[in-house]
Amino acid sequence: MKKVIKYFVPIILLTYLISCGTTKNVENVPDISEEESALFNETAGDTIQIANEETEYEIIIIEPGFNTWLLSIAKPEGYYSQSYLENRNQLYVINWNQRVLNPQQYNRNLYEMQIDYSTGIDYGYEVNYKLYNYFIYFQRKYKQRLGPFLPRI
Repeated sequence: MKKVIKYFVPIILLTYLISCGTTKNVENVPDISEEESALFNETAGDTIQIANEETEYEIIIIEPGFNTWLLSIAKPEGYYSQSYLENRNQLYVINWNQRVLNPQQYNRNLYEMQIDYSTGIDYGYEVNYKLYNYFIYFQRKYKQRLGPFLPRI
């Protein structure tokens, strides 16, 4: 029992510390260009499918302007290492899922459903790249913070 408590308490403490820094909105982000701002204001549907057939994992993002933003504003594929993307995605998914489970505190229109992202699965570079960039896009567009890092491009 002591072993369980020994490991459980630090995990709870770490989760608490991470969540404390994530409730801030990103107000007045100075590096949002006019081009990026115009993409945030698009209203036409934009659907992107993220899939890795080897792992049979798929994400469908329906977000006006995201695909155009991904192609024109985001860093190109290959810019980040897969381990960097996986580490950031883990943090963002944890905070995202906490917000989904807390609709009284966070806008349920922004955080509608949980993301099932497991650290033991290799989703491949493309899935991690697009998921990471969606989190960056989301944070910049809706002025949210899903982690301790400013959502920069």
